[in-house]
Amino acid sequence: MEFEEAARFMQTFHRGVVTTTRRSGSGQMSILASGPYRGGAAFVARGNSAKIANLKRNPRCTVLTLNPNWSSYVVVEGDAEIHGWDNTDHEELRIMLREAFQACGGDHPDYDEYDRVMREERRAVVVVRPEHVYGMIR
Repeated sequence: MEFEEAARFMQTFHRGVVTTTRRSGSGQMSILASGPYRGGAAFVARGNSAKIANLKRNPRCTVLTLNPNWSSYVVVEGDAEIHGWDNTDHEELRIMLREAFQACGGDHPDYDEYDRVMREERRAVVVVRPEHVYGMIR
C-alpha cells in the first residue's frame, strides 16, 4: 500500500493508536486522533507525555488508524519528527498545532483559547514519516 492511499483513509477516519518503545524495550500504546499531515501520519501530544519521552529516546513508532467498526485499517511505520516548543519557532508551531489538530478531525470554537491551552500544556505536533505502510481497506 502506498502512503497516498492510507492518507485518503486517514482523512475520513481519525481513531488511532500509536505504539512507541519504552526504555525497557517493551511497547507503549496510546489511543489518539491521527490524520495525514505534511506527508506523514500526525497527532498532537502533551509535551510531558510518555509517548513524547519515548519518541525523543527512540523515534521509531507505529500509527494504526481504523474505522469505527474495525473492518478497515491502515498502519504507518516510521520515524517520528517532534515539533515542540523547544525546537520549533513558536509562531510556526502555533500554526502547525492548529493544522495538525484539524487534519486529525478536530475543530475548536475559539482558537485563541486553543492556542493558550497548547502553550500551557507544551503540546507538540508529531509527524511520522512513512517507511512501511500497510492495511486493509474495504
